[in-house]
Amino acid sequence: MKKSGTPLHWSQHKEQTAGYWHLKFTLILFKLLPVIFLRIIAFPVGFFYFLFSKRGRTESKRFLDKVAPFVNSTETEKKCRSSFGPLRHIVSFSLALIEKLQSWDGRFSFKNIHFQNDDAEELARRLDEGKGAFLICSHLGNSELFRGLAIYKQTGVSRRVPVNSIINTQVTANFTRMLKELNPQSELGIINANEIGPDTAIFLEEKLAAGELVVIAGDRTSTNTTGKKHILPFLGEDAPFSFGAFYLAALLKAPVYFIFALRRGELSLKPEYDLYVHKSTLSLECTRKERILRSFELARSFAELLEGYCKERPFQWYNFYNFWQEGV
Repeated sequence: MKKSGTPLHWSQHKEQTAGYWHLKFTLILFKLLPVIFLRIIAFPVGFFYFLFSKRGRTESKRFLDKVAPFVNSTETEKKCRSSFGPLRHIVSFSLALIEKLQSWDGRFSFKNIHFQNDDAEELARRLDEGKGAFLICSHLGNSELFRGLAIYKQTGVSRRVPVNSIINTQVTANFTRMLKELNPQSELGIINANEIGPDTAIFLEEKLAAGELVVIAGDRTSTNTTGKKHILPFLGEDAPFSFGAFYLAALLKAPVYFIFALRRGELSLKPEYDLYVHKSTLSLECTRKERILRSFELARSFAELLEGYCKERPFQWYNFYNFWQEGV
């Protein structure tokens, strides 16, 4: 909490990202060692983080206690309520970081991605025709997986698809820098979420018209518009969702897809992912007056999907802060 009693915004937590040299060391190990060794190392790394990060333990337990009554499996509910639940949660995050690196380096096997009977084929067909799309992802699972696959032409699309990622560069600067070092030829375009304006919207419209992807997370509010958010029911309580992400989606009028890449076993040494693609059924056409309502409808659709997947894979929720507090 701040001295004034106002809750910290999620981006102000000191432990939100690791320092550059910690990530650099991880990158060196990633280049030198077989991936299976890194997955094994992820277990003691997660254990030490569990021991020494009070905030990590606290926020993990807060979420697991919150989600436990809603999970779909009795066995999973017991794991959420267990004293070792936060440890499982943090180790799951350590493994996800390794697979983020794999996806960006083109070393994540396409055969380990399992597409569902949803809108994935329709999205692939659209991209293959040279058309763009607006993707909304989350911090549940591994959204980097889809972005990496798109860049490395493993999605069944016959062309390389440039990806434009809208992120808070202040918070993710070290991780983004590491990804660029890992793959200097990456076609990832980074757009600072704190600097979006009318010119940015025009720029993104051009990117979409050129058949590119625009990607943004819908489960974190903006640092420079903290007063604007969509308040929606989420796991039994109202929670703040991004206003800007969904307003931008309504503004650009491109097809909107909600993307979730979820691990089948959060602690397995052999990663298998289910990739879910849901196309929004909302009309792309709306007047300026209707735009805020349209953005709210998009946010509500996203929140409902996110809640459903949280109930299935709670240990893959990687928002380690109080998601429900007013100041986020």
